[in-house]
Amino acid sequence: MSEAIHGSTTSPGTGHPPASARRSARPLTGVGRTVALVLYVWAAAAVVSGVSFLVPSAEWVAISAGVVLCLLFGVLLHLLHRGIWLVLLAAVPALFVLVGAVQYAPELALERYGVRESVVVVADSAAATGGKNHELTLRGSDGRELGEKLVYRGNGAPDVGERLDIVRDARGKVPMEQADQVDAAGRLDELIGGLVVWTLLVLMAGWRGHVARRRDLELYVGARS
Repeated sequence: MSEAIHGSTTSPGTGHPPASARRSARPLTGVGRTVALVLYVWAAAAVVSGVSFLVPSAEWVAISAGVVLCLLFGVLLHLLHRGIWLVLLAAVPALFVLVGAVQYAPELALERYGVRESVVVVADSAAATGGKNHELTLRGSDGRELGEKLVYRGNGAPDVGERLDIVRDARGKVPMEQADQVDAAGRLDELIGGLVVWTLLVLMAGWRGHVARRRDLELYVGARS
């Protein structure tokens, strides 16, 4: 009797890890997580591109959405792999994904509906302040100033008196751009290239995460047996 009782009170779970740990180490569980994150990657890019298409005049909205989704991707990738180095590697293609997703729709619209025009810069809003946010007043070939201003952020803005070729949206929905900077095909290549790299990183993370969980499970069983 005492032996039976003694045998039944042996440490519960000896050699048997928690059910959650066993489920986590199953191949199908790892595959499901990996596929879900791959779908998230492409869906996130579609969301940012959609926002950029719907509100092309408010670029900051698409950029904000893209930054949030990129950060969330980093968190999910870390959870899948349980390591930080793949997350750091994902930062470089994240720039291509973000720029491509934000810029593709507006530049495609300018290529389809834009009107190319040669203009001269006649004023710069940042000339007096020395800031990096420039709103350039332009004069068209007919001698009239354009109602829309060319927005330029950063260093290297065109100087007053400089002649430019710009592309304006005939519908007035998309902000004008310098003609040599409109390249929808290039933006699409950046976007797809970044997404492909992200996808490969997810597949690598899924495999390495599965291997790590299987190893931890085996160590647990070995330690408890």
